[in-house]
Amino acid sequence: MSKPPPRPVRPPRPPRKLPRSFKDLTPSRAFNPGTFFREMVWKAWLTPRTGQHKQPVFPQLKTGEVALTWIGHASFLVQFTDLNVLIDPNFANWLFLLKRIKRSGLKLEDLPPIDLVLLTHAHFDHFHKPTLRRLPHPKIAVMPWGMGDLARNLGFGRIVELDWWESFTHGDWKVTLTPCKHWGARMLRDVDRGYGGFVLEHQGRTVYHAGDSAYFDGFKEIGKHLRPEIALLPIGAYRPESFRNVHMGPDEAFKVFQELGSKWLVPMHYGTFRLSFEDMDEPPRWLQQLARQNGRADNLRLLEEGIPEVF
Repeated sequence: MSKPPPRPVRPPRPPRKLPRSFKDLTPSRAFNPGTFFREMVWKAWLTPRTGQHKQPVFPQLKTGEVALTWIGHASFLVQFTDLNVLIDPNFANWLFLLKRIKRSGLKLEDLPPIDLVLLTHAHFDHFHKPTLRRLPHPKIAVMPWGMGDLARNLGFGRIVELDWWESFTHGDWKVTLTPCKHWGARMLRDVDRGYGGFVLEHQGRTVYHAGDSAYFDGFKEIGKHLRPEIALLPIGAYRPESFRNVHMGPDEAFKVFQELGSKWLVPMHYGTFRLSFEDMDEPPRWLQQLARQNGRADNLRLLEEGIPEVF
């Protein structure tokens, strides 16, 4: 049985300091301007965009069933019989100079009416304003502290900001903001914005979206206090090694899955945008190998973009 979560808290406020060079804006010394343009921009431009938008066939759910549709990157549609939730929706083909390598699994206009939007942090690949403006009648947006001003005038009926371990309940669903090891700034000195993951509880089911995160001991606390049944965990953007300061590789994501005590592992944050140096198809291949080696292959659910799966 899960234990009550700790009191709401925020991480220490990072110091404000101006960057001295381009390298100070990136998580690795490997990212000098030339390397960044060659690896992240030029190679992506030369890579043909793959994948197809699918005409979604949303399942008829019974009470207690949950359907997950991976849109791509960290974007998911989570559906219950009476609740449609979007997490970090992003349908963009371009993020400034960064090209989307694989198309979104479905078109934005094919979404059902959205009741709740969860936004894990303010980075442009997770908090994509053009997508949010076009959502079909979203009612409530829940996000970490310090992000509410970004969400104004985007069509939300209500904006809720949470601290780590703080929960928001509406009707018979509940969402809790959980800690992570990342950062939340959208702009250069934008250090007061929060970041985290979410545990969504409804109809006796618990779905955890970790947001962006490196590995840290806090995952053990999330497992102890909230015991999420379904874990959506990032597995991409881990090479060079210094990227693991803010992201996880498949090896760490699998460790997190075990520490959470979850039943299902659903990987994300790979194969959509080129954000690091590993091959685009390496993360899921490595994760499948780890799951087989540890006798957990049946607990790994690799979703295909745009196709709902019922849990």
